[in-house]
Amino acid sequence: MGFIGNGIEKVAAFELPSGVWRDGSSSIEPRWCLVKWRSELEGKFYQIYVNGEYAGTTVDGDQRQMIVALPLCGQTAVRIEVFAVEAENVYTDFSDEMGNVVSGTGRVKITLLRSQNLPIGGEAQVFFDNATGEIDYENPLTRRPIRLWPAWQAKAGFGTSGFGLGDFGYDSAAAVGLGKGSFGRGQFGLDADVIDWISRPLAAGTYKFAVRVVDGAGNESCGAETGEITVTPAAKPAERLSISSFDKQTNHLVLSVS
Repeated sequence: MGFIGNGIEKVAAFELPSGVWRDGSSSIEPRWCLVKWRSELEGKFYQIYVNGEYAGTTVDGDQRQMIVALPLCGQTAVRIEVFAVEAENVYTDFSDEMGNVVSGTGRVKITLLRSQNLPIGGEAQVFFDNATGEIDYENPLTRRPIRLWPAWQAKAGFGTSGFGLGDFGYDSAAAVGLGKGSFGRGQFGLDADVIDWISRPLAAGTYKFAVRVVDGAGNESCGAETGEITVTPAAKPAERLSISSFDKQTNHLVLSVS
C-alpha cells in the first residue's frame, strides 16, 4: 500500500458557500470545502480522497489544508480522508485501494466488459426497475448512450481497426494490453478492458438493472439483467446543530437541533 494513514489527526472539513446573499442565506452549488488536518510526519505529501475517489495532493510537505470539490449529493453524507504519501507517489491515484468507491453514497456501479464481440459504432444504455421488480426499458437511466468504442483505434484484431496501422494481424494501436486494464477479465493480453457506469444517488431499496447494446444499424440486443442490488445510503448529515452545554470535568457535550 502506497499511502499512510497513521500520524494524521484532527481532520476537519468546512463547507464553503459559492455566494452569500444580503439576508445571510447562501448558495452551496457547486459544492466546495476546506479540509484541514494535523500531522507530525516529515518529508511526506498529503492526498485527499472524497468517497474513496482522489481529490487532490498538497504542493509540499508543510501544507496542512486544501480546498476540494464535493459531490452534488447533498442528501447523503460525504466521507473525506487524508493520507500521507512519499514524494515518488505524489501523482499516484490510490482510489483502487480504497475499496468500494460508491459505498454509502446511494449510487450503484455497473461494470461492462469491453469485449471484442461488441460492435464498432455500438452504444449501450442502462435501465432499472425503480424498486418495482419490473425493469422499465422505455426510460434509460443513462443521460446519453455509452459509446462502446470512443476511438476507432480502440478495437483490436485483424481487419477490425485501421488495417496496416498496427502490428501485423492485430492493428491494436490503442487497445488495452497485458496488465494495463482489468487483468484476467477478457482475452489474454487484449480484452482486459472494462466500462464502468455509476448511477445517480438512489433512495434506499432493492433494485435490478439491465444493459442493452445497439449497433450502428440500430439492431438492439436483449437486456442483460443484474440480480437484486440493495442500496443503503448513508444517513443525511445533521444540520443546524448548536452546543447546548459542555462539562469540562466529565468531558460531556450536549448538542441541540434548532
